[in-house]
Amino acid sequence: MKNYFITGATGAIGSSLVPILLLDPETQVTLLLRAASLGELAGRLESLYGFWQMGPAEAAARQRVRVLRGDVTRPAFALDAIEYRQLAATSTHIIHSAGNVRMNLPIEQARHSSVDSARHIIALAHGCARLEKVEFVSTVGVGGRTHGKVPEEWLTAPRNFHNTYEQAKAEAEEVVRVELERGLPLTVHRPSMVVGNGSDGRIIHFQVFYHLCEFLSGRRTFGMSPDFGVARLDIVPADYVAKAIAWSSTAAASTGRIIHSCSGPALALALDPLRERVRRAFTEAGRRVPPLIKLPTGVFSAIVSAASLLMPADARRAVRTLPVFLDYLATEQTFANHRTQELLSAAGLAVPAPEQYLEQVLGYYLESLRPR
Repeated sequence: MKNYFITGATGAIGSSLVPILLLDPETQVTLLLRAASLGELAGRLESLYGFWQMGPAEAAARQRVRVLRGDVTRPAFALDAIEYRQLAATSTHIIHSAGNVRMNLPIEQARHSSVDSARHIIALAHGCARLEKVEFVSTVGVGGRTHGKVPEEWLTAPRNFHNTYEQAKAEAEEVVRVELERGLPLTVHRPSMVVGNGSDGRIIHFQVFYHLCEFLSGRRTFGMSPDFGVARLDIVPADYVAKAIAWSSTAAASTGRIIHSCSGPALALALDPLRERVRRAFTEAGRRVPPLIKLPTGVFSAIVSAASLLMPADARRAVRTLPVFLDYLATEQTFANHRTQELLSAAGLAVPAPEQYLEQVLGYYLESLRPR
């Protein structure tokens, strides 16, 4: 019997991963969830069952799910000593996908989320008597301001970063790289911008891509939009990333490897055409979009910054994230994935082209905006 300890089950990747693992009747999962009380913990688990469409009829699968109330950023996950010892005694696989995806946190807060949690995961791994594998979820953003292709390898050279999220994730990778050199069986997964499942667009939370789509539609900027030039956006569906992690967790061939779960240079989306597709999807869904006004990036930023002073508070908060997006998109950068594709071919996993799932992803988001 395999017993997976999983952090980040309420995130985009983790919530897609758990149902895949539970397809194997010989797999149990232990989820670490934050909650202020046991009642809240039960409620969060029930919400996950709802997202997974796992009703009472799936009682057998539910019986293979265990939940712990804790915090991955705290030593021993803030579990009591008995819980922690039991976790270490029973876990055969560890999948760490938890993390705060806000890109503009103060660096110490970002490190607390990424680096401290990595250290606590490593501490657990060393205490596991039956450990077979650790899957560590990072991000392609650890390439920082690298121009050209970010390689599928450990990055040790000094580099600058777009934001504190990238920097903290890069520092966390260094923590696990040292442990790999000491013999810990570990794989690092670097997804790009994660969107909904490729089959139906479902996702548990609307995060970075969806905020970007609101800006691309022009609805938050009075139709104004920067000239993106040759900029491209690399997105990847959550279920593809989850399947790659699930396969890797039982594949010796992936140990020590860097897996880039991304569209890659050949499939990354050009932003100007993406903007048109987003605007068309919004219009077809009955969401009014203003006429498009293209501006040089500097002019666009200055005007929107000034206009934000007149916006409602929620819109003003959203506009404040624009510099983060624009800084990221200004870099002519792609992410190599040819080694990953060669590796995942053993599992029959080919990275899907965005054209195969973009309509479903946008459709699911827009449907969620309809009044209920």
